[in-house]
Amino acid sequence: MRLLKTVIAAAAVLATGLSAASAQTIKIGSKNFTEQFVVAELYGAALEAAGFKVERKINLGGTLVAHEALKSGAIDLYPEYTGTGLNAVMKAQGVTETDPEKVRGMVKAFYEKEFNLTWLKPSGINNGYAIVVRPETAKEFNLKTLSDLGKVSSKLRLGAGTEFVDRRDGIAGLKEVYGAQFAEFKQFAALRLRYEALNQKQIEVANGFSTDWQIAAEKFVALDDDKSLFPPYFLAPVVRPEIAANEKIVAVLEKVGAALDNPTMQELNRQVEVDKKEPRTVAAAFLKAKGLVN
Repeated sequence: MRLLKTVIAAAAVLATGLSAASAQTIKIGSKNFTEQFVVAELYGAALEAAGFKVERKINLGGTLVAHEALKSGAIDLYPEYTGTGLNAVMKAQGVTETDPEKVRGMVKAFYEKEFNLTWLKPSGINNGYAIVVRPETAKEFNLKTLSDLGKVSSKLRLGAGTEFVDRRDGIAGLKEVYGAQFAEFKQFAALRLRYEALNQKQIEVANGFSTDWQIAAEKFVALDDDKSLFPPYFLAPVVRPEIAANEKIVAVLEKVGAALDNPTMQELNRQVEVDKKEPRTVAAAFLKAKGLVN
């Protein structure tokens, strides 16, 4: 009888613990572009299906805004890229490491030491910078690599995002590594505006990302980073310690990541930007199709 009571008590404690874990409200953030919206919604829907309460804080702003929100506890997690952590947060000037696992290890160790935050396993998405030009521009100037671009950059106008100005793997790096000095630089906060400007011949060169649907759809030419300026940009959840300590939450997030790769993300981005579907709708349909939710 005493043994039975002990077993029942232990089961009750376990059930209470599981219930408390599932009752935890998880605050999910994102940065300010389509892919971030979709991935944050993927995390949110998967966690809700696993029994967790979720509060969404989508479209917070740029990298440093989202990072500060995570540090302060305003959010519990958000999707981030290893290369962004390396260059925008660590500000690892002069680091030329291109091995994905080594970069992730560097960033993870830095976040744990400096911020008491950590990175979970990366997804299959490597959304590095892509420097793209129109096909006719590539033909006119015989552009195949960023080295080729550097030689003729003074004749060309560059359009890029706001963060590209200050990052080592941005304008500074293009100048340092490839000798690129453009005729003009135009800032476009929204990614779609860069591609519109490229199509409308307001610029000749744009910085985008490897998972942008526009590259394939518009037959833009992505120039080869032949001197490895850009580090790997694998996408992973960056989380607070209480999230990392919860095995159930971690398992859910990593299952989502394992289902993602660059072609998949290009298509999900396209559904939002071209088909005009809501990110939450796109995320829910994907998770159901992959059997990650019922």
